[in-house]
Amino acid sequence: MKLERQSKVVAADKKVGLGLNRRQFLKNAGVTTGGIAAASMLGAGMIRKAEASQSVDPSAPIEVKRTICSHCSVGCGIYAEVQNGVWTGQEPAFDHPINRGGHCAKGASIRHHGHSEKRVKYPMKLEGGKWKKLSWDQAINEIGDLMLKIREESGPDALFFMGSAKFSNEQCYMYRKFAAMWGTNNIDHSARICHSTTVAGVANTWGYGAMTNSYNDMHNCKSMIFIGSNPAEAHPVAMQHILTGKERGAKMIVVDPRFTRTAAHADEYVHIRPGTDIPFIYGLLWHIFENGWEDPDFIRRRVYGMEMIRDEVKNYHPAEVENITGVTGEQMKRVAKTLAEHRPGTIVWCMGGTQHTVGNANTRAYCILQLALGNMGTSGGGANIFRGHDNVQGATDIGLLFDTLPGYYGLKTGSWKHWANVWDLDYDWVKGQFDQGEYLGKVPMNTPGIPCSRWHDGVLEDAKKLGQKDNVRMAFFWGQSVNTETRGREVREALNKMDAVVVVDPYPTMAGVMHQRKDGVYLLPAATQFETYGSVTASNRSIQWRTQVVEPAFESKPDHEIMYLLAKKLGFAEQYTKRISVQNDQPNVEDITREWNRGMWTIGMTGQSPERLKTHQENWGTFSWEDLAAPGGPAKGETYGLPWPCWGTAEVKHPGTHILYDTSKHIMKGGGNFRARFGVEHNGVNILAEDPGSKGNELGDGHPEFTADMLKQLGWWDELTAEEKKHADGKNWKTDISGGIQRVAMKHGCIPYGNAKARVRVWTFPDEIPVHREPLYTPRRDLIAKYPTYDDRQVHRLPTLYKSIQQKVIKEDLDKKFPLVVTTGRLVEYEGGGEETRSNPWLAELQQEMFVEINPADAADRGIRDGDKIKLKSPEGAVLTMQAMVTERVIEGECFMPYHFAGVFEGEELQYPESGGVSTKPYVVGESANTAMTYGYDPVTQMQETKVSLCQIVKA
Repeated sequence: MKLERQSKVVAADKKVGLGLNRRQFLKNAGVTTGGIAAASMLGAGMIRKAEASQSVDPSAPIEVKRTICSHCSVGCGIYAEVQNGVWTGQEPAFDHPINRGGHCAKGASIRHHGHSEKRVKYPMKLEGGKWKKLSWDQAINEIGDLMLKIREESGPDALFFMGSAKFSNEQCYMYRKFAAMWGTNNIDHSARICHSTTVAGVANTWGYGAMTNSYNDMHNCKSMIFIGSNPAEAHPVAMQHILTGKERGAKMIVVDPRFTRTAAHADEYVHIRPGTDIPFIYGLLWHIFENGWEDPDFIRRRVYGMEMIRDEVKNYHPAEVENITGVTGEQMKRVAKTLAEHRPGTIVWCMGGTQHTVGNANTRAYCILQLALGNMGTSGGGANIFRGHDNVQGATDIGLLFDTLPGYYGLKTGSWKHWANVWDLDYDWVKGQFDQGEYLGKVPMNTPGIPCSRWHDGVLEDAKKLGQKDNVRMAFFWGQSVNTETRGREVREALNKMDAVVVVDPYPTMAGVMHQRKDGVYLLPAATQFETYGSVTASNRSIQWRTQVVEPAFESKPDHEIMYLLAKKLGFAEQYTKRISVQNDQPNVEDITREWNRGMWTIGMTGQSPERLKTHQENWGTFSWEDLAAPGGPAKGETYGLPWPCWGTAEVKHPGTHILYDTSKHIMKGGGNFRARFGVEHNGVNILAEDPGSKGNELGDGHPEFTADMLKQLGWWDELTAEEKKHADGKNWKTDISGGIQRVAMKHGCIPYGNAKARVRVWTFPDEIPVHREPLYTPRRDLIAKYPTYDDRQVHRLPTLYKSIQQKVIKEDLDKKFPLVVTTGRLVEYEGGGEETRSNPWLAELQQEMFVEINPADAADRGIRDGDKIKLKSPEGAVLTMQAMVTERVIEGECFMPYHFAGVFEGEELQYPESGGVSTKPYVVGESANTAMTYGYDPVTQMQETKVSLCQIVKA
């Protein structure tokens, strides 16, 4: 039988340039009539029926829109096919420099998101136990009136704003700005619970807390070590880059408590006990130092504090490491030798490394390994930190966080003055929006707010122990739901207690149904990212432009329009959009981009103007799949997506930075060096670099960050224009909004942020260097005395428990009553909390049951067979019902749950509202893994512990 797409019935719109899509690829490859052979080459997933919605004439002209997948952070390009305003088909972009025609199951099903019948179709309100339809005016007025009432009674911090990694960069920016104009830092998003410990740990090591290289650059690795990372399921299209590197000779090592689909591709799989990453890394360093495999010249020139690490590593000899991690000395030495003999090598980590009470220390340990081996600032090396959602990198950069303003400026008075200057607002007006009181010795404007990992503690904790006036009384769950938080019982209690719950999302999410309320829940239908437009930042820092595919479905509105409607109701719309034009209640997206360009000098998100980003989008095929560079075309010499730092203004034409800290290149070619973020000396010892840094640096050695005074001292001040001098005087490279200081520094081959050593000692953190600390719910009580957790302490606004929890585990024999170690992770079919993907029938069909993986020995001991219903019991009381998957993927004594499920709460199937006469209940529901996951938070970022706890499993 001959298989081919019956596309001849559709009249193509000849005005639209498709770039290189599947049809053109087949034609160019000479396989358009290859029948079964062609189908076999491409795989069954590449064949689909050419059929549209019944309401669309199949002969209607096709309009093609370029967009970016809204699932993971790889950033795959898609050609969306639209007929009569309906998204009827899609093609993976074969000319896109990142995915090059690749798609995973989620990406291949993305168009269903736009017209899913499970979406909320109009504003709704829960009243008297029944859902009631509202107009947008009614919803905005009721919600706004309640916000103002709570503000009057309890202050602006009585609200919490949950944000989203699904926002575009522009919507992230407007949401953070909205919270600032309202007067609170109680705003956060999912980066808190995925890579906040990466940002803190890595930024405090060498300057920026982001992926240093790219997916594409993994083609050039000689070795790759994955720790707590499972890209075969979490980032499937990234595997084409990983396997290209492997095919070219790279050794692939996977370190994970579970034998994952990624581990199946590895040259060496290493099982470690959950929560023992630091002893594992130090065990590798023990062999590296013992055998002289480190890079002493790199360390001398570009690293501060390694002697302190050498001393600590002496404590982690092979026998001790095996006792803690379970990895034999023989395997440890083999892995260390592989890394040493195959340089440059990269390290990849994800949430398996970050979601721990010692998450920040884990990420610092990974960096230290790369510094010891001299693997930084080079192609094939680096820290390839795979982010989760499509714009979690951008949302983090834009400051959708409880502890910083956009661009990682922090919350100090000088930071607020900079952004008031960017907004063209009086600083005193901005300050006046905040609570002027002092709580626990701190003022709210300059104090991190409440993190999304613990918003429920902001509701339930004794108000006297909070660093704010009153408890959280109302919360917005905007593009992120609550099954992403651990301690599910407390989450439900907090939802019940608040004055009101507002869900802004295409779907009702668990925030809309997990509570036991009869009143005070609002559902506002947000448009999807395909029903608006703007930019999005992939994991490698490339910023990509999305074109709007279709108009918002039903009565949904784009997020930034909803924000503006609320700002009008609350009385600060004029200040909110002072530099941004508004038409039909929608702030202009390009104006928003230009405003964050105007302010984000710290990380070089200033050169990516809308015009430059659109040029890149329109010319995907001109960029190389190997190194993302454009050898010709309209963007010749630039790196795809202008990955930050893209220094200076757009007019400077910086090409973007493919590889961070690469001293082999001039700054105007994407070169760099480690950032001088921590001063010029520590304890009287120089911490500036002892080499020239990036190629062409006229200062020829380490130097501090640039300021106006430094330009004057160097005699470079008069190279500024008169206008630049007006803005630059008294400022530095990150607060001069003219860009003049950066421009002059670059003219002399200098990186504006200075040239320093990376540091392995972080003297501002609870642990100056990484040290092993046993998890709070540890199965190894014998190790607690030697490797205890922290003392209980106040972290920002919330009291945080450590030792008291660990002591309770031992006192109450919880490690004996709950003898299985439980960890969590991803499945390839679903994304995040799963609300969107489980509402997609094409994905729901592939994975229909919540389950726990249990080893055959543990199953046999409990009389459990594969497929049996079981109960998983948490030491904090929760009892979950699900299926057992009996498998050797997990070792005896350990088990694994996926975290994408929700809709069932401790055996109770939750009730979803109808919208437009159709139930919004996802096609697949199940227990949320996080209902069973227990207390535990990183002391720097408040990352929750989801990778190590205890449980018991019994047959249901």
